[in-house]
Amino acid sequence: MFEKVIEPRVSETDGAGHINNTTIPIWFESGRDEIFRLFTPDLSFSNWRCVIIKMNVEYVSQIFYGRPVTVQTWISRVGNSSFEVYEEIQQDGKVCAKGNATYVNFNFETQKSEPIPEEIKGVMSEHLYEDKLIETE
Repeated sequence: MFEKVIEPRVSETDGAGHINNTTIPIWFESGRDEIFRLFTPDLSFSNWRCVIIKMNVEYVSQIFYGRPVTVQTWISRVGNSSFEVYEEIQQDGKVCAKGNATYVNFNFETQKSEPIPEEIKGVMSEHLYEDKLIETE
């Protein structure tokens, strides 16, 4: 599992007094930084490899300003050229949001997906959590 702590900002709080639902996908993406680094170690956009093709978010409970949140990210599936992540955002020890996203290892020069290198698959396998899949319709 990859883990990142985020301090909610006042600008992310909406008129209902909780963190706005548009913020959650941004926090999930931030939790994927170490995965991005596997594919592009220097995080250079000129050699970027990860392209998101699908994401789902389930809002479980409100999140509030002034209390840190923890983003936890697991690898839920590794295919030939794509992979899926399962993510949770927790505040005060409680799951407040969960989601999943699918990425493709993509070569922007050829405009085609490419197989995920075996060494990256090996690292990803250390972060597997197959029980954390979200059912989609």
